[in-house]
Amino acid sequence: MFIVFEGIDGTGKSTQVQMLAAALQKKGHEVITSKEPTDGPYGKRLRDSAETGRLSPQDELDLFHLDRKEHVTELINPALERGATIILDRYYFSTMAYQGIRGFDPQEIRQINEAFAPQPHHVFILEVPIDTALTRIGGRDGQANEFEQREFLEKCHEIFAALPDDFITRIDASQSPEEVHAAILAKLP
Repeated sequence: MFIVFEGIDGTGKSTQVQMLAAALQKKGHEVITSKEPTDGPYGKRLRDSAETGRLSPQDELDLFHLDRKEHVTELINPALERGATIILDRYYFSTMAYQGIRGFDPQEIRQINEAFAPQPHHVFILEVPIDTALTRIGGRDGQANEFEQREFLEKCHEIFAALPDDFITRIDASQSPEEVHAAILAKLP
């Protein structure tokens, strides 16, 4: 299985990735977890830019595509080919949302990515009210970056909310982590 967690910052994606990985490992699955941007050279440049100053919209989008191509080639496709379950914290749906609000067409971003990146079996979009997300973000380190501002999060939420695919499940992530985890498990075979 290929499972992706999406949603605005502060929804608990990283927590749910780890909880689901542990649950599936207990059932005997080989599970690989990862995130985007990755810790590779392109992903590192993207992560650094969140703190040191945004790149131009085109440079940022290009780095996301380069990072994802490397991720697909080196980790995602090999894992899927050997039958492992892979769980990602963000994928191209986040690029659609976060670069979509920088002026790019989310559907065009999707088409570019789906030309080289496999479609997940399940996408869980974790949803919380913006105020809840902001409270959680503030609790992490006390300092929100540009991606973690109200207007930015609202626009990203709108793009996530517009995704219509039948492999996407929206989960109320304002519940306890255990309740969110149970809702996710209930949606998996």
